[in-house]
Amino acid sequence: MQAVVYVGRRLRALRIEAALTQAELAEKAGLAVNTVARLERDEGEPHMTTARKLAAAFGVPPRELTAPKETSGDA
Repeated sequence: MQAVVYVGRRLRALRIEAALTQAELAEKAGLAVNTVARLERDEGEPHMTTARKLAAAFGVPPRELTAPKETSGDA
């Protein structure tokens, strides 16, 4: 059985951290805006090529899209 990988929360967090709109991220990654929006809503998992494009747009390795953001201990 294959694991399903949802990237919505992390993708949105990275996009906001980079101060990009969905349209700006889509353009930077060479994707359609509806693809970015759909992934942020976890309405599917990205193809590996899509994950690579998104990661490249942020300048991070693809695994960063699935890794939970580190939090400080003062929550």
